[in-house]
Amino acid sequence: MSFVPPVKVKVCCIASPDEARLAVSFGVAAVGMVDETPSGEGRIPVETIAEIVQAVPRTTGTFVLTATTDVDRLEALYRTTGVNTVQLWEPLEPGEYERLREKAPGIFIAQSVHVMADEALDSAREIARHVDALVLDSGDSEPPFRWQNPAGQTHDWELSRRISDAIHLPILLAGGLTQDNVGQALRIVRPYGVDVCSGVRKDGRLDQSLLVAFLEAVSRPRTRS
Repeated sequence: MSFVPPVKVKVCCIASPDEARLAVSFGVAAVGMVDETPSGEGRIPVETIAEIVQAVPRTTGTFVLTATTDVDRLEALYRTTGVNTVQLWEPLEPGEYERLREKAPGIFIAQSVHVMADEALDSAREIARHVDALVLDSGDSEPPFRWQNPAGQTHDWELSRRISDAIHLPILLAGGLTQDNVGQALRIVRPYGVDVCSGVRKDGRLDQSLLVAFLEAVSRPRTRS
């Protein structure tokens, strides 16, 4: 039976069509694949991303995470893979969001915001004018930390709550979420959805037991703070 949690769940770091089908079978709203990150972790070929997109229902959100800021490359990635959402690791230059939309009509743009300091709120406000959703993550976009893999790291959820309250866009909370802490994170931040990677993986693979436990934790009743 399909398991549909009350908060939207995106499972990132999907590495194969089988992993995508497993995630979708338990009712996740979206799957994410990694094209390019500063650390290089989790990257899969463009051809595999396209195969994953073909393996899931059209109603599933399909995200490709990329650190590239080249609009021509982003357009090619969007068209070649068939994803419905491009998730940007870093902001584009002024005017480049609009140029991307002109080159790729219908594209849905999600922007990662690295919640490392109070400046993230101002950054989120500016970026929100150009994108369709924000992903509040633990990565640091500044050298030398931008080359480190942030998997498993949480961040200041109170700051993410301030961003969520200030921005009238879908907010996905990411960064170090597990079955043990996602309930608390949801109570504090109150996001539209959550984005999980390492918290549902074991030995480099999507783990069904961890996935089910995470979804159950998301679905538990909680009071709003």
